[in-house]
Amino acid sequence: MTATPEPETNSTPLRPVPPPSAGARNDAAARQLSLTKPSGSLGRLEAVGEWIAACQDRCPPSPLVRPRVVVFAGDHGVAVHGVSAYPPEVTAQMVANFTAGGAAVNALAQVSGASVRVVDISVLTDTDPSVSGHKIRKSSGSIDREDALTHDEVLAAIDAGRAIADEEVDSGADLLIAGDMGIGNTTPATALIAALTDTEPVAAVGRGTGVDDAGWIRKTAAIRDAMRRARPVVKDPIALLRVAGGADIAAMAGFLAQAAHRRTPVILDGLVVTAAALVAEESARGAREWWVAGHRSTEPSHSIALKHLRIEPLLELDMRLGEGSGALVALGLVHAAVATLSNMSTFADAGVSTEITADTAE
Repeated sequence: MTATPEPETNSTPLRPVPPPSAGARNDAAARQLSLTKPSGSLGRLEAVGEWIAACQDRCPPSPLVRPRVVVFAGDHGVAVHGVSAYPPEVTAQMVANFTAGGAAVNALAQVSGASVRVVDISVLTDTDPSVSGHKIRKSSGSIDREDALTHDEVLAAIDAGRAIADEEVDSGADLLIAGDMGIGNTTPATALIAALTDTEPVAAVGRGTGVDDAGWIRKTAAIRDAMRRARPVVKDPIALLRVAGGADIAAMAGFLAQAAHRRTPVILDGLVVTAAALVAEESARGAREWWVAGHRSTEPSHSIALKHLRIEPLLELDMRLGEGSGALVALGLVHAAVATLSNMSTFADAGVSTEITADTAE
């Protein structure tokens, strides 16, 4: 039975999401039992295949032919206060690198059968018109001392993320990955996660791009101050994004929620994307059923967010790059899960016995 969505309001523009098909998931689980293998012998690949079948509402599921990565780029004012090992101008430089095909996400997409799009949501400088059509502003505010966005900018960023998801699904994408690029973006991401999970900053803060001890102290202080500013609005996801988030994170939240509404599976990437997912689930309840986590980042707040979402990562490779890189590595596992569920023979088709009989035991 499809749940009736709650009415939208100005303070909660994301709607609850109906779950993937329980019937198709059950059919897929039953098919797993009929395939030429011991029950459960493919481990979590079996569950992933059943999840894709549920998302597609068909068993066996169809191969994924157009996975799509969208990298959301945005700067953050807090980056100028020594919370990152890299200067803010790297964001725009990396946007150009993505467009030219020279980044890790491009290399991994090529071997994973995916394609890459980069969108400038809030890069500090001007970027090429081909990537800046959904731009909200130039850099988000420094969350330790000012709001990241205005209320209207939060709503505009969420709408941009929704529109981008619609564009991709309407163009044929059958699986989506959100990637992130923004110097300093792990600071608002960690602040959001720590605020929503009631975690002390020192337990949540990681090294990001590789800051030294002094940088870690500055980053922890910035997150502490942002959390103090955000405490009065922690129960309001839109206000929380305004105070302690950023345009890129708000856009990702809209993107992830809309992908679920469009019944399109998503592989979550690392810390920043999962922070956006945590906020999206706060408003678009049920969206998490349309997501799997590609990997577990070395950032401590990523594990905190995954636990809160009750999602176990597919891989643990000590990655912390972002860009969608960890999700792309996990995409190969999703392809494998679909292939085994769809292409293996059943015991009946292959003429393979399913149990020991009295004759064969002698």
